[in-house]
Amino acid sequence: GWQMIYDRLKGLNRLELLTEVLPAKDWSQVPKPAWGQESEQGGFVVDKAIIDTAKLKTESKLEKLFTAGRFVLTSELDPPKSSLGQGITQAVLELKDYCDGFNLTDNQTAIVRLSSIAAGVHVIAGGGEPVIQMTCRDRNRIAIQSDLLGAYGLGIRNVLCLSGDHQAFGNHRTARNVFDLDSVQLINVVKKLRDEKQFMCGETIKAEPRFYIGAVENPFGDPVDFWVIRLEKKINAGADFIQTQAIFDVDKFFRFIELAVERGLHERVNIIAGVLPVRSARAISYMKNNVAGMSIPDNLVERMKKAENPEQEGINICIELCQELKKIKVLREYMSCRLAGRQFYLI
Repeated sequence: GWQMIYDRLKGLNRLELLTEVLPAKDWSQVPKPAWGQESEQGGFVVDKAIIDTAKLKTESKLEKLFTAGRFVLTSELDPPKSSLGQGITQAVLELKDYCDGFNLTDNQTAIVRLSSIAAGVHVIAGGGEPVIQMTCRDRNRIAIQSDLLGAYGLGIRNVLCLSGDHQAFGNHRTARNVFDLDSVQLINVVKKLRDEKQFMCGETIKAEPRFYIGAVENPFGDPVDFWVIRLEKKINAGADFIQTQAIFDVDKFFRFIELAVERGLHERVNIIAGVLPVRSARAISYMKNNVAGMSIPDNLVERMKKAENPEQEGINICIELCQELKKIKVLREYMSCRLAGRQFYLI
C-alpha cells in the first residue's frame, strides 16, 4: 500500500504530501465491522553550568545529555514474562554506571510481559533512567492518554512511540488489535499533551506530562528516500529523538543519513544508531532471512559461521560497527545489547 502511494505521488511530483501529519480518525463516523471480522482501518546527570535549563522541554536526563553534546549509551531491557520485576532493578544496579538510559519494550513481538510502565518503576528503583516504549496495538486513544499520565506520575520522563508488532507474531494470536492511532499520530498526541496542555478532545490538562518524545525508523527499506520522508513526518509530528533499526549494513545506513542531512533533519532531531551484538551464527542467519527491515551483509554471516568463539566474534563485529558509526558526526547515541532480568544475554 505504502509503495503504491509513494510511486503515485512521486510520479505527480507531490512527495511533500507524505510529510503531512494526518489527524486521528473520528471512529464515530466509520461503519463498524461485522462481528468477528478484522477491521482494515488503521494499520496492522550533566553539569548544569553548560546547559541553559530554561530551553529544555523536559526533565529528561537524556535531553540534558543531548543538549550538552555528550555521548549517550542506552541498553534495552526485556521485561519478564511474569509479575516479578526485581531482576530489572538488579540489572540496572549493575549497569547504571555505564548506561545513561534503559529502553523498556512494550510486549515486544506481541508476547505478554510485565508492562513497560511497571518495568520503568523498577528501573527508577535501581537508580536508572527509564525509556518506556508505548505501542498502538493494544490501546485506544483513551487508554494511551491515561497510561501516559500514569507513567509520568510515576516518575518516567521518556517515551518511545511505536505501532507495535501484529498479534499474529505473539502468543495470543486470536487476540483483537486496536490501532486506533498510528505511530505518527501517537507522537503528535504526546506532543499535544506536553506543549499545548490539552487532551486529544481539546480539554485542558491541569498538570501536563512533559515527556521527551522518541520514535523509531528503519534506514534499510526500499526506496530509501521514502523512509527518509517518513522520518521527516515523525519529526513534524513532534519526535525529539529517533532510534533506528539495528545496523549491520553501514553503507546503506550512510546513504540514509546523507539523505536525512540533505533535508536538514539532523538539525531538528537527535538521530540514534542502534547496534545489536549477536552470539551465534544461527541468530544472525535468522535475522537476515526472517526479520523484516534487517539488512545484513553476507560477509558478517560467514564470519559468525567460521568463528571458533561466535559470541566473542559477535562482540567484535559490534565494536567494529560502532567504530564505523562514530565517523558520522550527527549521531548522538548507540543502543547496546538487550538484557533480560538478572541474566545478561546477547542475541
